[in-house]
Amino acid sequence: MMSVVNRIVFFVPEKVHLLDLSGPAHVFYEAEKEGASLEVLFAGFRSSEKVKSSVGLSFCNLLEIEELNLNANDFVFIPGSEDIIQIVNTNKSFLPLINKWNKEKVNICSICVGVFWLATLGLLNGKKSTTHWRYLQLLEQKHPKTIVQKNNLFVIEENLYMSAGVSSGIDLALYILEKLYGYNLALKVSKEIVYYFRRAGNDPQISNFLKYRDHIDNSIHKIQDYIVNNINKRITLDDIADEVNMSKRNVSRKFKKVTQITVGDYINLVRYERINNLLSKGMKLEQVALECGLKSTNQVRMLLKKYQE
Repeated sequence: MMSVVNRIVFFVPEKVHLLDLSGPAHVFYEAEKEGASLEVLFAGFRSSEKVKSSVGLSFCNLLEIEELNLNANDFVFIPGSEDIIQIVNTNKSFLPLINKWNKEKVNICSICVGVFWLATLGLLNGKKSTTHWRYLQLLEQKHPKTIVQKNNLFVIEENLYMSAGVSSGIDLALYILEKLYGYNLALKVSKEIVYYFRRAGNDPQISNFLKYRDHIDNSIHKIQDYIVNNINKRITLDDIADEVNMSKRNVSRKFKKVTQITVGDYINLVRYERINNLLSKGMKLEQVALECGLKSTNQVRMLLKKYQE
């Protein structure tokens, strides 16, 4: 039986923001290298022989987006761009195509101000949405019928996915990758692109958790990698010390100095993120406990209580 090939299409509009485009695209590029059954495509309007990005770098040899025959297994990413309102108003021929995709349940993913394409069509009326924090008020003003989420990295409404922009586009791409191909591949790709702390959609746009990987100490990164890769097991300080060939005392001292939190607190934060991820998929508490290296559902509840307060 042949596996389904998911096509991941990146629409390239005029004045596109490069990070909105390249960040998520690289996630799927790495996944394809790892053997994921997907195909990454880049497309623009038929009349666009060359598309200039917001920083001046140009794209050419794009596929004609009007010619793509997409289905419910496929994903279209609409990145942000400069002068988004003007871009939408001068390219209204794109709107019927988005509407057609939506009716056919193609997965449509906006990044940053790319959400204005969806909102202009009224696809977000009565639904949740989000965008870059700088444009939240504009989204509310121009499209008052949408329910703007002001502190979410990404929002999902059926086949519509909306992210806040730039790094949150990577978060969304990793979320989709995990949904399609499983946690292990998403984790492997996040490690490959040095994007260590994968965030959930309801995490705040400005995340304090990211600072724990914001350092250049390779030995501490190695400890953090070990914790993330073994979070389904009981992790001891002895195990970590053996992994990095350091004494337990030195592990504790250096980890706290570099990250400003203890090894135990970091393990709990990683477990807390994983717990929320698994619960969001409807997994039962007993299985969540096993997947997170915990002995009981009481320990799951204790971690949730500790970090949700």
